[in-house]
Amino acid sequence: MRIDAHQHFWNLEKVKYPWLVPAYGPIYRTIEAAELEPQLKANGIDKTVIVQAANSYEDTDYMLETAAQYDWVAGVVGWVPLNKPDEAVKKLEQYTKNPLFKGVRHLIHDEQDPNWVVQSEVIEGLKVLASFGLTFDVVAVLPEHMQHVAALAEQIPTLKLVIDHLGKPPIKDNQMEPWANLIKKAAAYPNVYAKLSGLNTAADWESWTAEDIKPYINYAFDIFGADRLLFGSDWPVANLAGDYAKVWEETNKALRGRSQAQIDAVLGETAIRFYGL
Repeated sequence: MRIDAHQHFWNLEKVKYPWLVPAYGPIYRTIEAAELEPQLKANGIDKTVIVQAANSYEDTDYMLETAAQYDWVAGVVGWVPLNKPDEAVKKLEQYTKNPLFKGVRHLIHDEQDPNWVVQSEVIEGLKVLASFGLTFDVVAVLPEHMQHVAALAEQIPTLKLVIDHLGKPPIKDNQMEPWANLIKKAAAYPNVYAKLSGLNTAADWESWTAEDIKPYINYAFDIFGADRLLFGSDWPVANLAGDYAKVWEETNKALRGRSQAQIDAVLGETAIRFYGL
């Protein structure tokens, strides 16, 4: 099974996306499943996981509607207000009736407070998430975010967390620190996973290749192992620095030399286990 564990859709008429502004150029438009489908077939991808792009019920409902129409969608990572645990419980009781609802994400990097995710109310909300057996996708952009992953993993050992986009390593600057040290601390917890996604937009958008992303992927193997790493395209954001085919091809090149078991884990099996697909 080849699974893309991180892709998005958006419909600008149905849902508000505060972050999606005209400066994003080619992706500032409605982008839906029919546009991705031929690219999945061309690259041999069997299933995908759609990940939220707005902190709203409208976005989650839109993703679930899309998932119902396309059998290649294996799961949806939606949204509930984690800072309102009582409301989160009620919405999760509703959402989990749909077997495709697998986990939750909140755009924590859009919050003014870098410590938003470790507020007492949010921690209560994350405990609720764990009680439903759901996962939490972490957008770790700031050093504080990565530090919080370790804190959350320790406080809520029953919660499975995944660091989106490998925590956006400083690929363009050809640096490892402080990223390497921070993500290593998070990886020490067995309930923390990471996505090999969004690496192309952390590199030089024009010139990046497998050689640029490989040192960071190798480091991720060292600290997480293949059974806690998941491939994701981050399409259509990926189109800012290439396209679907380039991300898939260069990621596969960066995995060359790994065992078939390791490759199969990263490109599908870890996602099946993590999200319960």
